Amino acid sequence: MAVARSDIPAVPGARRSACWLLGTLSAIAACSGHSKPASVVPSAANTTLIDSQGRRLGTAAVVPSKSGGLLVLKLKGVAPGEHGLHLHATGACDPPSFASAGPHYNPANRKHGAKNPQGPHAGDLPNVVAHPDSSIDSTLAIPSAAVAAIGSGRAAKALVLHAQQDDLTTDPSGNSGDRIACGVLER
Repeated sequence: MAVARSDIPAVPGARRSACWLLGTLSAIAACSGHSKPASVVPSAANTTLIDSQGRRLGTAAVVPSKSGGLLVLKLKGVAPGEHGLHLHATGACDPPSFASAGPHYNPANRKHGAKNPQGPHAGDLPNVVAHPDSSIDSTLAIPSAAVAAIGSGRAAKALVLHAQQDDLTTDPSGNSGDRIACGVLER
C-alpha cells in the first residue's frame, strides 16, 4: 500500500511513523493466519413470529452448521418460563389458534418426543426459556433433516411456540399446551 505524499503531515519523523504503522499493520494481518476477511453466514431460513393477536414478538433464523443447523430465536412478550417449540408441517400461521400450521413435521411417522422410545418427530425441538423480562434469546442445535425440510412456498414450515413446556414424551405434542406464537420459516 503506497502512501501519497499529501497524506503525510509535515511533522519531523512523520514519514518514518507512517511507514512503521503500515509495516506493523501488515505484520498483524500476516500473523493473524487469516488470508480472507471474515464473512457473515447467511441464514438458510428466517421468519417473524406473531402472537394470537397478530402482534410481532420477534424473529427466528436457521443458520446451517456442520451438524445440521442452528436456530437463533429472539422474542419479547412471552410469559416467563419454559415453552415447547416445534417445527410444524404446514407453512401457515393464521391467528388466533395457529391450527393452520398443522401437526408437527413428521415424515417418518414416529411418535412425539426425544424421551419416547418410538420418537421423536423430525419437528420436535428443544424447549426454550422465557426470562423474567419476558424475553427469549436462544440458539438451539437442530437436526439436518429439519433444516433440509424448510423450503419456500408450499414447502415452507411453521415454527410454533407453545404455552407450556414440552414433556418430551407424550404423543402428539408433549402436553405443551396452546400454540401462542407462530412464524412461517421460509428459504
